Amino acid sequence: MTVSSIQCPLNSAAERYENLPALIAGDRVISYGEYERVVGSTAVRLKRMRVAKGRRVAIISNNRWEYPVLLFALMRLGAVACPANPRFPEESILTLLRKIDCITVMDPLNKLTNVTSDGMRGIGLDVILRGQEPDVNNASSRVLTDLNHDATIIFTSGTSARPKAVVHSLGNHYYSALGSNRNIAVQPGDRWLLSLPLYHVGGLGILFRTLLGGGAVVIPGENESIAESIEKHDVTHLSLVSTQLYRLLNDGLTLQRIKRLKAVLVGGSAVPTSLIARAHEAGLPLYTTYGLTEMASQVTTTAPQEPSDRLLTSGKVLDYRSLNVSDGEILVKGETLFKGYVQGRTTTLPVDDEGWFRTGDLGRLDSDGYLKFLGRKDNMFVSGGENIHPEEIEGVLSLFDEISEAIVVPIEDKEFGFRPVAFIRTRNGTQIDERDVVSRLEHSVPRFKIPVSFYEWPDKAGESRLKPDRRYLAKLAQKLRKK
Repeated sequence: MTVSSIQCPLNSAAERYENLPALIAGDRVISYGEYERVVGSTAVRLKRMRVAKGRRVAIISNNRWEYPVLLFALMRLGAVACPANPRFPEESILTLLRKIDCITVMDPLNKLTNVTSDGMRGIGLDVILRGQEPDVNNASSRVLTDLNHDATIIFTSGTSARPKAVVHSLGNHYYSALGSNRNIAVQPGDRWLLSLPLYHVGGLGILFRTLLGGGAVVIPGENESIAESIEKHDVTHLSLVSTQLYRLLNDGLTLQRIKRLKAVLVGGSAVPTSLIARAHEAGLPLYTTYGLTEMASQVTTTAPQEPSDRLLTSGKVLDYRSLNVSDGEILVKGETLFKGYVQGRTTTLPVDDEGWFRTGDLGRLDSDGYLKFLGRKDNMFVSGGENIHPEEIEGVLSLFDEISEAIVVPIEDKEFGFRPVAFIRTRNGTQIDERDVVSRLEHSVPRFKIPVSFYEWPDKAGESRLKPDRRYLAKLAQKLRKK
């Protein structure tokens, strides 16, 4: 790290922005001064409950105002926050927690029915709700924090059947936010919607970016759409995956609200070209990005007011990161690179002799340093001896006016090994003309890459991970093909 310790980001923000809003949840507005005091009180109580430096504490919850308080209280103690996806079944959550040797759990949703029988210890939300401790330092007292200590363990969302446990230092999150804010400015008065869950690295990034800039985090209501949240809370900044952007465009925004928005950061997977074009035409201040859990969120991002053709890339590398492409694979390193994968009490960082981490993602850099994300290596499959990258086909399909999103997955085939099939979401929910789509595809891709079947986008696309689950869709396609 550049430095080993800094003033706690929340403590620093409370000094500078004491009376400004830090957290907004419904009608509740928590100032930076109150935020600091509640975190301090919570840390004192957790310490009394023997939560000490290095202790791993799971949080199983949806987004709520208490969640950021827990996260920063744990980090202040040098403990390790381990957010878990509450949508996972109970046994899956327990398996993940055993994997990282985590025996302390905060579970306000009561997802784990009998924690004590599993040798775990539960802590309730009353550690936050009791009010301020009399012996807690006030917001003007300087609190130093170690950038190198383990701060979070995040479970990857994505490409492997078994989520990996990724440990980040506080410095990883800090430098991720610092580099992001140099590209997308955050300042007092700004409001960033917490549209991503806090068990996802993108959600954590929002907390740190707003702290460093003095903005507020808006925590939406449980059944509140993104468009409703924007209108209700005067949101200025958004972080979205493509599905959320699609829904937002369909919900519609007033011209006045679009003008109020300062940044719409879109990533999470390859974003359909047609969706980017629609958002750009609607006047949204779009930023496209490439990132990954192992790099504490963004690695590359487009700059403010990029022309439409640049928005079809993932932008240029941000400060405190480095990126290279070797044999088509994206390699990364820098101040935001995670500390390693956790198994029990062992942490392993798989990097080469020069410190590069191989992402498993495919891409290319143009002469100006813009990254074009091409897809995942492990999404590739072989059909009749030919390599097929689904994202290439999806990119072409998304150019068709009637198609808003497409996912291509393999199905087993006796003759070719595997063949591609596509799930299609249309703009108006109407059926596509398959023969017409195939005819147009023939002008852009080889015949062996054209899907042999097209299916309607299912109501449930396995999107609990913020992006369509390819394994789920591949299994569904196999069933549909047999009918």
